[in-house]
Amino acid sequence: MSELLFNEFDDVTSKQWKQKIQFDLKGADYNDSLIWKTNEDIDVKPFYHSDEFKESFSISTTKATQWKICQSIFVADVKKSNKKALNAIERGAESIKFIIPNETISIQNLIENINSASTQLYFELQFLSEDFINQFSVISNKENIYIQTDIIGNLAKSGNWFKSLEDDHTKFESIVKNTNTFSIDLALYQNAGATMVQQLAYALSQANEYLNHFDAILSNEKKESTQVIFNVAVGTNYFFEIAKLRALRILWETLALEYGFKTDCHIIATPTKRNKTLYDYNTNMLRTTTECMSAILGGANTICNLAYDTIYHKDNEFGERISRNQLLVLKHESYFDKVDNPSDGSYYIETLTSQLAEKALALFKNIETNSGFLKQLKEGTIQRKIKESAEKEQQQFDEGKHILLGTNKLPNPNDKMKHDLELYPFVKTNQRKTLIEPIIEKRLAEKLEQERLKKEE
Repeated sequence: MSELLFNEFDDVTSKQWKQKIQFDLKGADYNDSLIWKTNEDIDVKPFYHSDEFKESFSISTTKATQWKICQSIFVADVKKSNKKALNAIERGAESIKFIIPNETISIQNLIENINSASTQLYFELQFLSEDFINQFSVISNKENIYIQTDIIGNLAKSGNWFKSLEDDHTKFESIVKNTNTFSIDLALYQNAGATMVQQLAYALSQANEYLNHFDAILSNEKKESTQVIFNVAVGTNYFFEIAKLRALRILWETLALEYGFKTDCHIIATPTKRNKTLYDYNTNMLRTTTECMSAILGGANTICNLAYDTIYHKDNEFGERISRNQLLVLKHESYFDKVDNPSDGSYYIETLTSQLAEKALALFKNIETNSGFLKQLKEGTIQRKIKESAEKEQQQFDEGKHILLGTNKLPNPNDKMKHDLELYPFVKTNQRKTLIEPIIEKRLAEKLEQERLKKEE
């Protein structure tokens, strides 16, 4: 076809569209009727137009065709975990994330018969040990090996250092030098109720603490080869979550350039726990599906899905198989691995990406002006801000403005769960002495679910 389609039609400007909409509203106010404000203080418009952009869009460097399906495994028993990993790989997993609780674990036995050349392996360490890191020398192919350590993330979550500020930084320094990786946990902030702007700003500020520490310690060569891993929790605000991941990459690149670190970050995405429910639990599958879709389109490198029953059942083969199959369907039947940068050029997503990045950068600068992330964490400022955001979202849920289908809207009164609980699905209170107030993850539906459980016969 020699002529481009629609050339015979005149262009319609955004002003003309707005005038047409205003006419159709028959006197109703355009702003009050069609523009809504999010908890991130972003105004969402009814339409976006090309003439609102002064510059052309840059092309993303992410490759959505290369995202990996991940199986997360908590290592309580080495032989069972190895067997479980091999089974998951046989059934479609392309990467394995081992959560290591202590340094008695044998890495050699854990990864026996796993081909690290074809399977990405993540090791999330819940402790600090330089000696333990030496075990990874048995792995010949280290290109697909990612070791995750996050001492500030542990402080924020537990309220304490592993041992002390000085000891943690000394060991952390040695581990990063040996492994060329460290991680930052945004998922904690999301699951605790932080807004997307807060998640991005706190992650960037936490990263700045690390980069500032390593700036004078690592050589330029080491800096350029050090891989930063972001653990991100993804919610159901579909387009915003796509934009959040894109904004994270922009912010990290901006910060990394200032210190001379590798500008490409590695993102592991997991569905959030905050909106998951005990009652009508099958709706959790719908939520995790859209959340995984956002992660893919946002450019996540690896996606670990959550089982639909993860909040109340122990790990089980059925739940894990279903969650893995969700990703297999997205990749092999829904064609979510066919386009490298599917969200590029979308006026809406590009606008959200820019706004989230700008607002997060402004908050980051504010944190740095006020003594930095660690200082504000110790003073309780970060915790207080997250609590304020969480309480606002909780109020929206309680008033029915934030809807979780089957829980605070259209619940099934005949649904019984009391005798199906293998795990305690609510926040656990454990009185202990902490250096700072820990950031607590909490689901929106907890209070409502506790009331329903009490009423069950």
